[in-house]
Amino acid sequence: MRIATWNVNSIKARLPNVTAWLAEAAPDVVLLQELKCETAAMPADAFRDMGYEVHAVGQKTYNGVAILSKRPVTDLVTRLDGEPEDEQARYVEGTIDGIRVASLYLPNGNPLGTEKYPYKLRWMDRLKARAASLLDSGVPFVLGGDYNVIPQPEDCYDPEAWSTDALFRYETRAKFRELLNLGLTEAYRALHPAARHAYTFWDYQAGAWPRDLGIRIDHFLLSPAAADRLLACDIDRGPRGQEKASDHTPVLLDLMD
Repeated sequence: MRIATWNVNSIKARLPNVTAWLAEAAPDVVLLQELKCETAAMPADAFRDMGYEVHAVGQKTYNGVAILSKRPVTDLVTRLDGEPEDEQARYVEGTIDGIRVASLYLPNGNPLGTEKYPYKLRWMDRLKARAASLLDSGVPFVLGGDYNVIPQPEDCYDPEAWSTDALFRYETRAKFRELLNLGLTEAYRALHPAARHAYTFWDYQAGAWPRDLGIRIDHFLLSPAAADRLLACDIDRGPRGQEKASDHTPVLLDLMD
């Protein structure tokens, strides 16, 4: 099973880029983030024409996540437990061939000193609780998406410049380690422990892309049973260099069927 995750930064604006990449990369499952459209406005027919089921959770202008799958998806979950008042469209999860697969868009958390950062940390606690529940169930699972977390200094072109950013603050990275300490595997680093300049995001400003001033914030976390099936995890930089590109690029995960 090939699973891709990609923050597309507006599905309507990037639709030609996304469909062209899907035709070439041919993932079985696609996890999308930052749709920036309401659920009903998702251009689902374009993906159905390519053989994908479409399960989107959107909201106007901001956020939005989706699972596209060439295999049947069952038992959908469209939000994390823990804050019933939270209406932000950041999580969708379903079962595909016996594996629970989630597309998530973790809050950015900036600017610090506002409610956005405590919300980010609470959201991470809610994700940890969900992961723990899935572990208790025994089902293999994959949590993929834009985590808005730079895990280690080597995942950033200039750690000092990001030291006070919500993506790299100690508290953020500690929460990420708590997820890993449940027994989860971060797929890319498990297979590429020494990789440098392995970025998934380059800002639109200050020539970040041509200067390779990137950060790695898009991740796959795998349960032990899913990690046992891990074959490959790679970053495809190609889409970031195209016209009208998202500021993120896809990450591909291959699991044994």
